[in-house]
Amino acid sequence: MPSVLEVGVIVKPHGIRGEVVVDAVTNRPEARFVAGSVLSSERGALEVLSARPHQGRWLVSFAGVDDRNGAEGMRGLVLRAEPLDEEGALWVHELIGAAVVGVDGRVYGTVRSVEANPASDLLVLEGERLVPLVFVVTHEPGRVVIDPPAGLLDSDD
Repeated sequence: MPSVLEVGVIVKPHGIRGEVVVDAVTNRPEARFVAGSVLSSERGALEVLSARPHQGRWLVSFAGVDDRNGAEGMRGLVLRAEPLDEEGALWVHELIGAAVVGVDGRVYGTVRSVEANPASDLLVLEGERLVPLVFVVTHEPGRVVIDPPAGLLDSDD
């Protein structure tokens, strides 16, 4: 069974017809919050009736939630979904702890975190060295192969 990923958190109700404000933590909110999709939560499955972007967040209506009181009861609920089937997709939870190796076999260290960046998300390695994801050539569980330009990861030590 594939692991589920967090895709958003319900922040608060919006209006009086059961709509909620969702902070999306997915790079594909338009695919996650599409009408008919089913998200999981600690309350069980939630079917999306409608969704639209609003001021950097999403306004979402769920089946069975048709008033403000019902929406209020969803405050703080974490929304999850199975990974989308996208070939070549990089998942943060799979990158953390992965060994980073150059195409030449040079070992650069381990991924400590992934940092969002408008131009390209960044792998944060030990020693706070940064590698833009555009330099990732291949990846597999526990290993990321990169082709960085000369000088990007050279150290003075």
